[in-house]
Amino acid sequence: MNVNTLKDGSAVTRFGRSLSGWFDNSAVTEEAGDARHIDWLRVVPYFALHLGCFGVLWIGWSWTAVGVALTLYAVRMLAITGFYHRYFSHKAFRTSRAMQFLFALIGASAVQRGPLWWASQHRHHHTHAEDEEDPHSPHRHGFLWSHTGWFMARANFTTRMAVVQDLAKYPELRFLDRFDALVPVLLALGLYATGELIAYNAPALATSGLQLLVWGFAISTVVLYHATFTVNSLAHTLGGRRYATRDQSRNNLWLALLTFGEGWHNNHHHFPGSARLGLYWWEIDLTYYFLRLLAALGLIWDLRPVPADKREARRDVGSA
Repeated sequence: MNVNTLKDGSAVTRFGRSLSGWFDNSAVTEEAGDARHIDWLRVVPYFALHLGCFGVLWIGWSWTAVGVALTLYAVRMLAITGFYHRYFSHKAFRTSRAMQFLFALIGASAVQRGPLWWASQHRHHHTHAEDEEDPHSPHRHGFLWSHTGWFMARANFTTRMAVVQDLAKYPELRFLDRFDALVPVLLALGLYATGELIAYNAPALATSGLQLLVWGFAISTVVLYHATFTVNSLAHTLGGRRYATRDQSRNNLWLALLTFGEGWHNNHHHFPGSARLGLYWWEIDLTYYFLRLLAALGLIWDLRPVPADKREARRDVGSA
């Protein structure tokens, strides 16, 4: 077999893996030297979602569709911030195994891959914040790469299992992580079916299956993507620094409002294990208020606070 044949075979294998990766993450393998290589075939669904937003030019809008989009943005943002981030990544509170699975299920609907993948990437980020191994440091790799490029890189598709062994022992979480497209596909189909049922049974609501698909799935998901990604990019470049952390994390009120509390990013890097990111009463943290509600209902417990001495320690010179 000659070299060209080997190269062709390798290309075919890579093509097959990229295509299979749309449905089964076990088909994706990390390859040396690909840290900055975007797998364009693998990320076709990501771009398709963005293009799907333009469907609004043909299907229009309705208050029903916009309401569904806003509701799904809020629910899934809470799932990312409260569950994928504060629970799976940092164990900022405790819950039952059944609720853990429900949290993972709702988080998976945000189309930001599986709970193990998300937690492993985030834990890796904290370990290597602002050094060369941080996959989305704007100071090391540039703003655009930190915002979205890293999410499309072949080297970042695989779950870093070594850092999520505590989560990997649950087969239901491994299943959601491996088949992370399953929940989003079911959500998209459910929205289309719901829109068609509404159009047939309640025409006064002036919506349709395609309208709920475009607004409730495509637009809501894409806005959710880029709101979440601002924590990687803008929250490491714009805002104030209360604490002298070794990274360039920032506190930013506007990002905190957009991301339900994640904009208090310098606070978070100062004490990552806290269930509360807005450490003072004036720092609005909608996710923490939601977690307090779940705790009051007995669904979660042992929310980890920031100790008073830790909250006052390592103040950045001239900071608030």
